[in-house]
Amino acid sequence: MVDVIAGSAVISPLGDREETFDALIAGKSALRPLAFYDRDQVNVHLGYQIGDGSEGDLRPAAWLVDVIVDAVADAGLDLSAGRVAVVVGTSMRELRGVERALATPVRPLGFDLADLHFTRAVRSVVPDAVEIITVTNACSAGGHALAIGEDYLASGLADAVIVAACDGTSESMIASIGRVHEQPSDGVRPFDRLRKGVLLGEGAAAVVLLAGEHVSAGSAAARVLGTEMACDAAHETAPDPSGIARTMRGAHRRAGIAPGDVDLVIAHGTGTALNDPTEAAVLVDVFTGHEPVVTALKGALGHTTGPSPLMSIAVGIQALQEHRIPAIVGLTDPIDEAADLDLVVGDPRPTRGTVVQVDAFGFGGVNAVTLLEVLS
Repeated sequence: MVDVIAGSAVISPLGDREETFDALIAGKSALRPLAFYDRDQVNVHLGYQIGDGSEGDLRPAAWLVDVIVDAVADAGLDLSAGRVAVVVGTSMRELRGVERALATPVRPLGFDLADLHFTRAVRSVVPDAVEIITVTNACSAGGHALAIGEDYLASGLADAVIVAACDGTSESMIASIGRVHEQPSDGVRPFDRLRKGVLLGEGAAAVVLLAGEHVSAGSAAARVLGTEMACDAAHETAPDPSGIARTMRGAHRRAGIAPGDVDLVIAHGTGTALNDPTEAAVLVDVFTGHEPVVTALKGALGHTTGPSPLMSIAVGIQALQEHRIPAIVGLTDPIDEAADLDLVVGDPRPTRGTVVQVDAFGFGGVNAVTLLEVLS
């Protein structure tokens, strides 16, 4: 029986799920002056942060709780009606809380060390979860978490799985980005000739995953056709074309579909020197003779790292339900490697498609590709 997504929720720099999608359709960007850090010291002046007031500890955990509650409500899931597991994906967990604590040794901790793991936060809203696990798989963490959720259902260990992911910005990660280029990036431009590198976003996303036999008629948003995850370990940071291609083709085999069945690809699209030409070339190769529409979200949202795949899944579902695909913010002059791709540039694209592919590629070749069939 095919697993289904019965509900979803998003907190992004553009707002909740509906606000985020509407802003994407309008071509808006969450880019703003970087807050909380010394911009000159880290050599990063802009970011895609959530404007929720002054910085505090454990912000990702708070967003995580909110998206879990909202996704459960969206799915109409009765948490007491069966065995519910929770899988959380993250890239940096509560790293910023640790940074703040270490920056001022005499400052009393505003949290228990146990709060650096997400179990306590999840238990506050899913108290009877049969299991709660956290995986840290870099930029594909949300995709890996979804694959693990599929395994929970397939093995009969749970009747429902809440798959969630969250990440906030951190000074150490931002400083690492600032060391890549001498001049700070002025925004993420996926697949554009003038791209100048990635900038961080932040937020959280969650989906409720159910086995098909537990789904009532009309309550499912999408069927999960399959998720392929891999770790090719070809290089610490550079993407490996063969590893990415294997992951895409593996996802198609797992889903039981051909490349021509895919209507929309939400690309990883980081706006970096290596990712974009590599991903574009692989898409051209894998989809030779077929041209799915390709969009990407990081020009509007920044790179939210861990939750990025789940945000793309939520947007992909809504795009195909509403028959309109958001354009790639920041893209005006596509790179040569993308010449044979049907990129969404300028205005939203109408669509009658039903199958969406979501790409997520992390450092070390930690990759995940998910195929969904969106239901009307």
